[in-house]
Amino acid sequence: MRGITKRFPGVLANDNVSFEVAKGEVHGLLGENGAGKTTLMNILTGLYRPDEGEIEVGGSVVELHSPRDAITAGIGMVHQHFRLVDTLTVSENLVLGSRTEPFLLNRASRTREVELISEALHMPVDPDAKIWQLSVGEQQRVEIMKAVRSGSQVLILDEPTAVLTPQEARELFRTIRTMAAEGHSVIVITHKLHEVLEVSDRVTVLRGGRSIATVDTAGATPESLAALMVGRDIDAARRRESESSIGEVVLSVEGITAPGDRGGDALKGVSLSVRAGEVLGIAGVAGNGQRELAEAVTGMRALSAGTVSVGGTRLKTGDPRAAITAGIAHVPEDRMHTGVAPSLSIASNIALKSYRTEAVGPFLRLGLIRKRAEEMIERYDVKTPGPETAARSLSGGNLQKVVLAREFSGDPRVLVAAAPTRGLDVGAIETVHDYLRQAADNRVAVLLISEDLDEVMMLADRIVVMYEGAVAGEVDPRVATVEEIGLLMAGVTGERAGGES
Repeated sequence: MRGITKRFPGVLANDNVSFEVAKGEVHGLLGENGAGKTTLMNILTGLYRPDEGEIEVGGSVVELHSPRDAITAGIGMVHQHFRLVDTLTVSENLVLGSRTEPFLLNRASRTREVELISEALHMPVDPDAKIWQLSVGEQQRVEIMKAVRSGSQVLILDEPTAVLTPQEARELFRTIRTMAAEGHSVIVITHKLHEVLEVSDRVTVLRGGRSIATVDTAGATPESLAALMVGRDIDAARRRESESSIGEVVLSVEGITAPGDRGGDALKGVSLSVRAGEVLGIAGVAGNGQRELAEAVTGMRALSAGTVSVGGTRLKTGDPRAAITAGIAHVPEDRMHTGVAPSLSIASNIALKSYRTEAVGPFLRLGLIRKRAEEMIERYDVKTPGPETAARSLSGGNLQKVVLAREFSGDPRVLVAAAPTRGLDVGAIETVHDYLRQAADNRVAVLLISEDLDEVMMLADRIVVMYEGAVAGEVDPRVATVEEIGLLMAGVTGERAGGES
């Protein structure tokens, strides 16, 4: 890609960017949200046309007018926002867009193909499950499998390890290296700096729509890459040191069982507690009950057995308003579809939980709502033209700030944070981590649910590992190893794999 420039109204997304990947190379692409990575890759995959510049594939200049042109040119991408049809099965999604499939789909053959790809990539997923029944992490696996199935010569992977155990991530890295050895060009977009250093040959850093540098990973460090990304030094590996002592139990979950969306029980007798000022981390591979646990605690999923209590008071099951009244705040894993109403303004989204107290009879106090939104925008440094801006127009990091602003504004006793930094850049991750640390320092009981094991180990005071809807074990992050936790995530228990269960 040479001299790529792309303008949108009021925004210069790519400014004379040049980016090249050699045959058989794994190339990392880094940059903050808004740095121009997505735009650049959307141009490479035919979703956008550049205003200036040209693209060359295999020695020939190509005109990519559509994604079909990109696929024909041998370019495939796993997008950050998935291109899946919710009402179709995994198998059906894998063959979408294929012109070689017969009119009548051979379901048995497609199911077997999904199973083979799953085994090769160590990414278990049910071929017959509908996409809406899968967690965000499982949907990402389907996208990875779909890209691998297309046989792309240039494969772009956006955050490909977000849902894998350390052992599975290493298996994927081996797969990526094997693909590169076979002549494929692989572009890896990730915010996990140690991973991009481990798997890639070179790294290109974008900042402010421009290509800042391309460096060999052999001579780079996480600190040097983070500094290139944000233009300042970042402490990307600071463990939380609580400024206040951990107090009494605030959130108590006792033997909860809850049905899953695909039948059977998604939660099987889960018990745990979180104290004031404590961060309890929940680790596990996607699809092992983490999403259902968050929904059960926040009243979004009814229980078939067990209890959830806050401050000793038992909550009504399946009642989100009861959870809100009890002081439970929720940062959901899917911020765009569950965390906010995308078409509503920032001000309206911030008022979603408090509008009943900001009304006079049936009328909303719009002036007060706007004033509170302006205060939150300033306090949380949300980059936006104003409080009337639609939520969908914000970057991932700024959207997450809106969700955090709303949830923290109610002075919660419990904060359930599910995948709070998924898809964010290193600067935004640092900001969100600071907010979570501040919440714990302010005596909030924090339940951190994340498939990013590094994040859990850095922030949590204790870690509970879930496997197939149950608690597989509990470990101390100060002494536990990544391998030990990874084994628990894979369902291996025993003296080496975990502590109390």
